Amino acid sequence: MKMKKGRRLKSPFKMKQKGIEVVGKWKAVQIDPNLFADEDFKDIVCLEELTEYKLVSSSKVGKVKDNKRKIESVSEEHTEEEEELVIPPKKKKKNKDLRSKTDKTHDPNATEINVPVDKEAECNEITEVANLEDQGNVTESASSTKDAPKKKKAAKNKGSQAQEALPSVTTSKKVKNWTTEVLSASTDHKADVSAWKDLFVPEPVLRALSYLGFSAPTPIQVLALPSAIRDNMDVLGAAETGSGKTLAFAIPMIYSVLQWQNSSTTRNHSVPKESYQHQDETRWENEDEAEKLIHQQAEDSGDEDDTSFTTGCVKVLENIEFDSGDEAHIVGSHKKRPLLGLVLTPTRELAVQVKHHIDAVAKFTGIKTAIVVGGMAAQKQERVLNRKPEIVIATPGRLWELVKERHPHLSNLRQLRCLVIDEADRMVEKGHFAELSQLLEILNDSQYNPQRQTFVFSATLTLVHQTPIRVLQKKNAKKMDKKTKLELLMEKVGIKGKPKVIDLTRKEATVETLTETRIHCNTDEKDYYLYYFLLQYPGRTMVFANSIDCVKRLSSLLTVLNCDPLPLHANMHQKQRLKNLERFAERDNCVLLTTDVAARGLDIPNVQHVIHYQVPRTSELYVHRSGRTARAANEGLSLLLIGPDDLINFRKIYKTLEKSEELPFFPVDSKCLTSIKERMNLARQIEKAEFFNSRAKQHDSWLQQAAEALEVDLDDDMFMGKKASEQEESQKQKMLKGMKKQLKHMLSQPLFKVLMKTKYPTQSGKLLLPQTSAGISESALGTVSKQQAKKKKSIKLN
Repeated sequence: MKMKKGRRLKSPFKMKQKGIEVVGKWKAVQIDPNLFADEDFKDIVCLEELTEYKLVSSSKVGKVKDNKRKIESVSEEHTEEEEELVIPPKKKKKNKDLRSKTDKTHDPNATEINVPVDKEAECNEITEVANLEDQGNVTESASSTKDAPKKKKAAKNKGSQAQEALPSVTTSKKVKNWTTEVLSASTDHKADVSAWKDLFVPEPVLRALSYLGFSAPTPIQVLALPSAIRDNMDVLGAAETGSGKTLAFAIPMIYSVLQWQNSSTTRNHSVPKESYQHQDETRWENEDEAEKLIHQQAEDSGDEDDTSFTTGCVKVLENIEFDSGDEAHIVGSHKKRPLLGLVLTPTRELAVQVKHHIDAVAKFTGIKTAIVVGGMAAQKQERVLNRKPEIVIATPGRLWELVKERHPHLSNLRQLRCLVIDEADRMVEKGHFAELSQLLEILNDSQYNPQRQTFVFSATLTLVHQTPIRVLQKKNAKKMDKKTKLELLMEKVGIKGKPKVIDLTRKEATVETLTETRIHCNTDEKDYYLYYFLLQYPGRTMVFANSIDCVKRLSSLLTVLNCDPLPLHANMHQKQRLKNLERFAERDNCVLLTTDVAARGLDIPNVQHVIHYQVPRTSELYVHRSGRTARAANEGLSLLLIGPDDLINFRKIYKTLEKSEELPFFPVDSKCLTSIKERMNLARQIEKAEFFNSRAKQHDSWLQQAAEALEVDLDDDMFMGKKASEQEESQKQKMLKGMKKQLKHMLSQPLFKVLMKTKYPTQSGKLLLPQTSAGISESALGTVSKQQAKKKKSIKLN
């Protein structure tokens, strides 16, 4: 039986993972040729048995990288044809520089693998691979296919990297992510963190904060950390957007995990603390190494199904010997390692961001984290959970799916020490996240832990809507206030004691450094004002819409106008969603068109403007959308485009947030609007024609394929918009081409011209040429502040 190209044997890796050390040789087993008459045995290559072997810990097996068994050919009596198994050259290259060590394992007289000289180098080598994979767990789906060869290259060159001495805590390769800029904003890697010491922050976390340049805690962190760490209290925290809520729950969680590790170490006092930690780290590294090799093998084959491929070899296990002592202790501690911290977030992107922040702060602790979200490979996430990470960051849907499948690491949640519900008001909303209510039911009933800490955070936790009069007139109607809202939330989440409640939000709920403005217009005029703003005030801008269809339409329209927008919505593939966020964070002048999937929690650096193309349906959404700009004491602008349909929602928001002053109108230069309308109307025609063409082609091709499969003829009436003749089709294409040419000419002309104040253009000594907005325009915030100053001046004069 010939193996397909690209298939690989998995048995050596499985053997390695189980910790089997081959002492003897594999021996061929005599087979009755009559067995091959049955089709069930058609895939069998050979039958071999191994009787001389030894069970050892994974830490020892990990030292030998090339413990591969070459399959010996079966005698000619039993197989008429002898086929060679294809071993790809990639695999050979990977293990080429370790052959000298491999030769020792093939010696039949060898009883134990012992390489004391190269032990440190091997450990370093394995650590590097482990870190590479660990960092890539989340971002593998986020990185483009171009990044894949780089990863393989890094794995191939690990032999040379092993010789370099690593620091006490290995730092993994930096992954491109929108959080990277925020976490590496400070160039000072030895910042003074004395301000954190009074907050009971553990020493390894202080080192990480110093490295990140976080010299002083934010108000929410100052209030939350002592209560959470020293007093072991549950915390309900409400603070404005961009105030550092993530670290307010991440640091107590890391502290709790470290406390558990210390207590478990003292219980196992027979093993010294340093030795235990070293063994624990080595176990992680070796597991990561084995996982890396197996996963690499599956990836190289290019097909998910290839990972389950077997050759039909049978191994008979006899004469088993067990290593005692440290190895047994490591295996035992691995089995007893429970899930200690669980963070639940409403969106996948927020989960990715929270993981990066926790990893950055836990850099010097050795604590492992894992992410469990939808849109990514469930099998890979299961493999990551098999390594028993102490902290899991998840979205409710995928987590509940794995809990129902009874994943071993998620089956016992009684030892959970920290539960975090980020953006809690959204998470416990009625009609949303049904899986969350089921998870909370389990955590507060069968899997309840009385020592568990619960952290609940949001920017709009204490935001209360005014109850309509018709509701208050009903029997048993309660007037909702902050206290009642928090009590209901505590009941849903399962907080039974008296928690620490921190409310740092302003009455207006938005940040003080945010400038809020509005433009009133008709619904079809919103496109004009949006395009005007993007041209006049370039920068990093987020445009929010209420529906996916609206985002798709705007994306097509602005692409026609050469604005190069980046869409983001729930119907996109997760890999593309993360990629667009990364691109948006990289570019200084860029537009992100998004639904409310990006409204909560995302910390994208230096977002200058937020445009509400459609007014949000709730006040909470308005606060969170606007909170994507003006973060961490920076200034930002929020612009509402209010059409006739948006007035009701606008008035509700205005009333709930108790705005004392009316929002100022955003100043628009009406002289430019005529040429903007011309461009936009032409772009609309082009976009509409292209949209209908693509939809008609898609529909007609599907119809034609179905007809061919059924072997039936189609009438011309069944095609979308009737089947056009070749002449009509060419005429349409000609018209479309003409419109595109006209638009291209329009776009090449300057839009914002400098008006000449004299009859003679050269009277000033030089010819004044029209300039684009980039050269002469000021920022949107500057324009608004100028208008406000003029208004105040005119009021004083009157």
